[in-house]
Amino acid sequence: MHIFTRKTEPAAPANESARPSIVPGPSKRTFMPTQSGALLSRGVSIKGSVKFLNELFIDGEVEGTIDSTGTLTIGEHARIRAEIRAKSVKVRGTVESNIFVTECCELQVDCTVRGDIEAPRLVINENATFLGRAKVGTGEALSRRNPGIEAARGEFHRLVRRSHGRAYGGNAVS
Repeated sequence: MHIFTRKTEPAAPANESARPSIVPGPSKRTFMPTQSGALLSRGVSIKGSVKFLNELFIDGEVEGTIDSTGTLTIGEHARIRAEIRAKSVKVRGTVESNIFVTECCELQVDCTVRGDIEAPRLVINENATFLGRAKVGTGEALSRRNPGIEAARGEFHRLVRRSHGRAYGGNAVS
């Protein structure tokens, strides 16, 4: 009879060994972020300030502020009541606050945004709901009019007058 026996276990397939490990136990759960960034999953609720550097995917609830120099993705189950400031934002869920981005804001299918958006680029997909005001363009273009654009507007007005044979009292281009 052997006191110590060695039990052999079959080797794990190669694709399972590359997965991040989760330590069992209610008090010592560890989340290993994916290569694409961090995750606030469904069921997580944060009241306060969320700050991150690279990428964050939120599928839970946040109330307060979200501030980043990175990319924020708001999942389809997310409910955000926080002012958002980030490099870029993709919205799939619900946002009830203002969004300020330095690159691009994308409102994806079936999302809802109730608030104002300021972004150099704004993409609104079909079946997205947006209730608010949008300021699209660079900060400089948003704050004051560009003389080159004003000249182009004037040329447009002249073309409209020539093509229709009459002058318009209001602006054809705003």
